[in-house]
Amino acid sequence: MHISKKDLIELEFPELLSEIVPFAFSPKTEENIMNIQPVSIDEAELSLKKTAEFLTSFESANAIPFHEYEDIESELKLMTIENFRLENTSFLRIKSMTEQIGKLQKFFPPLRETFPTLYAEVSLLEFRKEIIDKTDRVFNRFGEVKAEASAALKTLRAEIQHARKAIDDNFNRAMNTCAQSDLLDDIRETIIDDQRVLAVKSTFKKRVPGRVLGISKTGSITYIQPESVMKHYFRLRENQDEEKKEIDRILRKLTAEIAEFQPELATYQSYIFDLDLIRAKARFAEKIHGVLPKINRHPTLRLKEAYHPLLWIRNHHDRKPIFPQTLTLTEHNRIICISGPNAGGKSITLKTVGLLQLMIQSGILVPVHPKSEMFFFNKIMTDIGDNQSIENHLSTYSSRLRKMSGMIREADHESLLLIDEFGTGSDPELGGALAESFLEYFYEKKSFAIITTHYTNIKLIVEHLPAAQNAAMLFDEHSLEPLYKLEVGQAGSSFTFEVAEKNKIPKFIIRSAKKKVERDVVNLDKTIVKLQQEKFEVEKLKTDLAEKRDSVEDKRENLQKLNEQLEQKLFSFQKLYEEEHRKLQFGNKVETFIDGYIKGKARKDVVRDFVKLLEQEKFRKLGTDKDENKRLQVVKRKITQQLKKTEVKDKIAETNDKLEEKRKAERATWLKPGQRVRISGSTSVGTIEEIKKNKVIVNYGTFKTTISADELERI
Repeated sequence: MHISKKDLIELEFPELLSEIVPFAFSPKTEENIMNIQPVSIDEAELSLKKTAEFLTSFESANAIPFHEYEDIESELKLMTIENFRLENTSFLRIKSMTEQIGKLQKFFPPLRETFPTLYAEVSLLEFRKEIIDKTDRVFNRFGEVKAEASAALKTLRAEIQHARKAIDDNFNRAMNTCAQSDLLDDIRETIIDDQRVLAVKSTFKKRVPGRVLGISKTGSITYIQPESVMKHYFRLRENQDEEKKEIDRILRKLTAEIAEFQPELATYQSYIFDLDLIRAKARFAEKIHGVLPKINRHPTLRLKEAYHPLLWIRNHHDRKPIFPQTLTLTEHNRIICISGPNAGGKSITLKTVGLLQLMIQSGILVPVHPKSEMFFFNKIMTDIGDNQSIENHLSTYSSRLRKMSGMIREADHESLLLIDEFGTGSDPELGGALAESFLEYFYEKKSFAIITTHYTNIKLIVEHLPAAQNAAMLFDEHSLEPLYKLEVGQAGSSFTFEVAEKNKIPKFIIRSAKKKVERDVVNLDKTIVKLQQEKFEVEKLKTDLAEKRDSVEDKRENLQKLNEQLEQKLFSFQKLYEEEHRKLQFGNKVETFIDGYIKGKARKDVVRDFVKLLEQEKFRKLGTDKDENKRLQVVKRKITQQLKKTEVKDKIAETNDKLEEKRKAERATWLKPGQRVRISGSTSVGTIEEIKKNKVIVNYGTFKTTISADELERI
């Protein structure tokens, strides 16, 4: 896609990206956000789907387990250096990122229908649990190398512990001995170079054998390490040096082992950066109520209740109202010319369309009605605001002509042109004529465009172009206040004299100006105002009627659904009642057998009657049409014999078709209105009231139900 840096700035796209940045976890993701550019439709659509899916996780109980992380970019570069050793924190970062991938791969599969795009992406990653296992074998949960990391390290750690204990024991004995002889200062001991030393009075220093490590500032105290401690201390230092060497060896080995997974880790890093970016977009969409509209591959753009996202953020913060806009661009309606008074919202409408188009083509959800539709442009060119260039000594008009020259060279059927104050900057008549020629050229090129103008000749030519439409920003002529609503299909008035009067321009000046203007122009402007007001009233009435009609339709549909649900429930209750009634009768009969047996009825008679009852129940469950079952058994036997000679699948299919045809033929003879029927497995009998194709309406007296003819049995 082609769009210049200046056009991006005019549409405030960098400012929009800076609003997304605070939602990123990583500085690298923040940098990636600020470098977002429009991309191809396939790439953008994939990003939009992922963002929309991530957004749904905020609104449901299925929160995606993605949290803050530290990137491993430097580790990925360093680990491939031969015999290099990563730091402890680096291993923990690598482990944390791998665990993040593992959690995501466990989270998405059960919810693949909710997050299909995100699931498909994470499922492509190869999770290497060995990275976590290798790291856990070396480090504890505090990020320290475990003694069990190697046998040598375990031995060294034990010797170090023994040496420290020996140092403490010998030091305490020496201190007690010196204290009893009153050789120590009041502080008794202190620490020098991480070693405990005795604070010996300098006058008695020769009486304490050991190594002098320091003297106090006044010289009254000499700090001595007791001789009994020295050999244990030297042994401790040797073991500590050996420990460092062993840890270094272990970590170099671990670095080499982890480096084998460098390709997978690089993939993890790239995936996490992308997911962080998607999450930031989703958080921003949540803030501005962004949605994923329908993405068209054909040139159709239908924006419903579209908001300018930055204006929405500012007005929401200041608690000011914001007004959405609705418009349509198709190949049969490519150009919209917006007119109306200044400060009525014309420029904001241009910027709203342009910024939303940049957002959707960059994979960012947009604040529009969910039923909106958008498609992708190959080029977006703008001319909005004051383009005066001090550096190049260009006037506003010269600068605008230079921009228009670029548009003329670049414009084609895949371009979107956004031009504010079309034709202004020069003599009204000459500038208007030039703007008229520009418009005709863009129309012939089949470019899409939204322009704003005050020129009457532009409004008139738009009326004569089949694929162009006038539009107006509505204005209340009584209060002289803008309504900030775009009305497509009608040119608007600039309300020049009315606005001037509101801004306290003396009336005699306005009367003088009106006399200087041709009467036809003034009358045309008044006519436009009147038509605009009348159309607004008609549209308002039309909208109210449409809303009432939709409300009535919704209520009717709801009542119809409710009626169907009630009929279904009634049918279910009827079946339940019959089943419970049958069970009650069966229970009563069993109770009769028990009473008869208690009262002395012969056991043989009781058993006989009970067996008869069981036979009746068996007959009910197996069905009443035994002859049909016999015929089916005969057919099955014949099929079994034929299967030995022919292919199994073909014969089964052929037999099923014949049986189905036979059933249909038999059903056709008795399936007609008035026939008494029942549902297979049910005892309730109803009457066929109406037949529609393969659906039959059965009347049960208290209710009706619609059911497939295949499920009915003739009574």
